[in-house]
Amino acid sequence: MLNTTADTKPKLFSETGLRFLWITLIAFALDQVTKYAVLGGMSLYQSIEVLPFFNLTYVHNYGAAFSFLDSAGGWQRWFFTAIATVVSVVILWWLKQSPKNQTLLPVAFSFILGGALGNVYDRLVHGYVIDFLDFHVNNMHWPAFNIADSAIFIGAALLIIDMFKNGEKHKSADSTSTSKQ
Repeated sequence: MLNTTADTKPKLFSETGLRFLWITLIAFALDQVTKYAVLGGMSLYQSIEVLPFFNLTYVHNYGAAFSFLDSAGGWQRWFFTAIATVVSVVILWWLKQSPKNQTLLPVAFSFILGGALGNVYDRLVHGYVIDFLDFHVNNMHWPAFNIADSAIFIGAALLIIDMFKNGEKHKSADSTSTSKQ
């Protein structure tokens, strides 16, 4: 016989963290639109000064953050793609499981998901990630990055804010759900 209690009823899209996937789509779309604008309007390593501390500089990143493993021989493309894919699947699962009363955490994970998918797309289609945001002070440049990286950063910052703001709430909710099992 089919059990129809409230605990086993499937959650509606609007009752889970999946309701914030629009953030993922916007982050992904902005990332791709800006990258294709750079691809279509700049040549590799071209740099355009926008402000005294900011340039648009088109570079390829074959590695990860700060060009980690950039010259590792090619295997890193598939390694970072696999990691980002697994993380994306886990985030989607978590968003589906998150309750309607949670807001900041699913928003944070939606930003991270959008950024991860933007960079995975680049690795699959181009073999590298397109970076172009170049901040500098006194000829010292921060490693170039992109909108996907910015979305991941925003998501990580929101996770930290949530930890400070709601950390005790999450602990008590976890202990309550564990004691019910």
